[in-house]
Amino acid sequence: MISQIRGRLAYKSPEEIVIDVHGVGYGIKVPLSTFYELPGIGEEILLLIYTYVREDSLHLYGFLTPKEKELFRLLIGVSGVGPKLAINVLSGISAGELERALKDEDLVRLTRIPGVGRKTAERMLLELKDKVVVSETTVVPGIRGKEEMIKDALSALVNLGYAKGIAEGAIKGVLQEKEDALSLEELLRESLRLLARY
Repeated sequence: MISQIRGRLAYKSPEEIVIDVHGVGYGIKVPLSTFYELPGIGEEILLLIYTYVREDSLHLYGFLTPKEKELFRLLIGVSGVGPKLAINVLSGISAGELERALKDEDLVRLTRIPGVGRKTAERMLLELKDKVVVSETTVVPGIRGKEEMIKDALSALVNLGYAKGIAEGAIKGVLQEKEDALSLEELLRESLRLLARY
C-alpha cells in the first residue's frame, strides 16, 4: 500500500495532479484544500497518500496534512460516502471547519457542502461527531493566468456539484468584487465562500 509520495509536480489541475517519481507519473486526486497549497510545476512535493483499492481499480488520494488524510479516512467509513464525495467534502469546507461542524452538530453547514444531502449529513454527524478533534488549518495561494484560471475554477466548481450557471455567477461576482489580480486558488476559495452563503 502506498502511504506517501515524494517527487516533482509534473501537472496540476483542480481535478487531478501528477507527481513524477524517477520518470513514473502518479495520478493523484486531491481536495481543493491541498490544491491551494501546491508548489509550482517542476518543484518537489511530498504528499500523504490514501490508496483506495477495488476489484477493478486502484486510486490514489493525496493530502498535504495528516489531518486531511485522517478526515478523508473517517469520511469514507461513513455509510453512503465514497472517495469522490469525501474529496468534495474536503474541497467544500476546511478541515477545521468540518471538525467544528461535526462537533457542534451543525447540520445546516454540512448540507451546504455540494453533494451532501440531509441524510448523508445526519449519518456523518452520527458516526463522526465523537471521532474528531477540532483544530485549525491554513491556506497559502499560488499564481495563475486569467483565462485558464477562470476555466479551471469553473470546472472545479461544476465537479463539486454546483450548476454551471451558479458557478459562473459566483466566479463573476468574485472577479467584480476583487480588483487585485487573483490566483486560481484565491478565486476558488472566494467563490466557495460566496456560494456557501446561499
